[in-house]
Amino acid sequence: MAQRSKAEEELRKLSIEMQYLEQTADALQQRINMVNAALTELTYANMTLDGIEKEKENAEILAPIGGSAYVKVKLADTNKVIVGMGADVSIEKTLPEARTILKERLDELEKTMNAAQQQFVQVADRINSGRSRLETLLAAREGKS
Repeated sequence: MAQRSKAEEELRKLSIEMQYLEQTADALQQRINMVNAALTELTYANMTLDGIEKEKENAEILAPIGGSAYVKVKLADTNKVIVGMGADVSIEKTLPEARTILKERLDELEKTMNAAQQQFVQVADRINSGRSRLETLLAAREGKS
């Protein structure tokens, strides 16, 4: 009888742990998705700077305004870029300075992405081993019934 209650207790604890791990995995996946979106945005910004660098002053380009819509604009100065610094603050920077800022942000996001992916793999491994243990406990319980 004590053996059965011990197995029931382990089964209960394991079930709770599995729920927690699955919630953690979901949160990590959401974080990975957000970081991936930010990486994509910064990559596009970097590519845009590449394109601007090749253009001449007063060149006509298409500037994205969101929702897959663009407006034609003329480049007044191909060496000046307005860069958001956070907290609704933007600063005018030279093109090389803007590239450096974007590169630093990309590097940080890649580190964040790698860390989140490693955590996700660890959580997924724990979920898999927990499921195996859960199946073993349930099979043993069914065998004793």
